[in-house]
Amino acid sequence: MFSTKTNWIINMQAIKPNWKVPQNVKAFTTLRHGGVSLAPYDSFNLGDHVEDDKNAVKINRTLLVEKFHLPQMPLFLNQTHSTRVLTLPYDGEDFNADAVYTCQPNQVCLVMTADCLPVLFTNKQGTEVAAAHAGWRGLCDGVLEQTVAKFHCPHEDILAWFGPAIGPTAFQVGQEVIDQFVAQDPQATSAFIADPKAKDKFLGNLYQIATQRLNALGITQISGGEHCTYLEADKFFSYRRENVTGRMASVVWINE
Repeated sequence: MFSTKTNWIINMQAIKPNWKVPQNVKAFTTLRHGGVSLAPYDSFNLGDHVEDDKNAVKINRTLLVEKFHLPQMPLFLNQTHSTRVLTLPYDGEDFNADAVYTCQPNQVCLVMTADCLPVLFTNKQGTEVAAAHAGWRGLCDGVLEQTVAKFHCPHEDILAWFGPAIGPTAFQVGQEVIDQFVAQDPQATSAFIADPKAKDKFLGNLYQIATQRLNALGITQISGGEHCTYLEADKFFSYRRENVTGRMASVVWINE
């Protein structure tokens, strides 16, 4: 069950990129508050795959469009930690993908996260945008590289913004995760340190790894990366912290 009482719906808030881009590029990441979902999805859960009440999610998605003035209801991907990128407008039936790109106005690129790294992209001209869901597997396998490959402009014209993800003091992994990253890029070893509180465990910095990957592509205009979804429970959902929880949305589009 859920409540549709208007006094339960607080002012909608979001985190916006601090990048310098044309005004026609709109982007933000939602916070966990402002919707109608009940605990443990309280309250602005946008994921319909986490066992939340379907009607509550539907209302939250409608609120997303209305309160943030989106040009249309976004396409919600079935995220599988892959490197597949869809191009909007998309008229296919396979929504298994972890990134979305467009060069057309009013096409909303959206990914959902609750610890994984959301990366939003645009170019200096404001003519191309994309959103990528970079969980550690997708990040390791190249989801950022595949997203950037969709852009027609030179890589030096691309700007990236890191939305809220699990931070470097909370992302605990084993040696096998490090090995997979290092196999793809040896410099990734610098993004991991031994966890002083757990034997044979390490703390990884997703923001650093993503920066390394984008820098290797010639993308240096990168901002964001200052939040930790695990530690900031008042703002964000976190799968590692709560296991059963909601999802935030990171959104970018070209305003017509």
